[in-house]
Amino acid sequence: MHTLPGTGPFLFADDIEWQVVDAGVSRKVMGYDGGIMLVLVRFEAGAVGALHHHVHRQVSYVASGRFEATIEGEKTILKAGDGYLVRPDLVHGVVALEAGMLVDVFAPAREDFVG
Repeated sequence: MHTLPGTGPFLFADDIEWQVVDAGVSRKVMGYDGGIMLVLVRFEAGAVGALHHHVHRQVSYVASGRFEATIEGEKTILKAGDGYLVRPDLVHGVVALEAGMLVDVFAPAREDFVG
């Protein structure tokens, strides 16, 4: 029987706390095990997901809002229904052009998000 929020098998958003990441940015780790992680990331208009890189593979879905996304210096505008793929160690980040939410999936799981 799992007792920690986010470790499944069922994931209830009301049971999982938002974590403040930066000014205007918060995340909710919805579910994870060693191999994969699902994270909701909420942005206020103008908030920045700073350029960074990590060893994890990442695919992100724009659930709402509009974002300017940058991957390895290439920029584009993404709207609800769009997404992006980040391979390991590529420099990437976003700027929220309006309030919105990203759904991020990482493989393997981001241990730094839960520890």
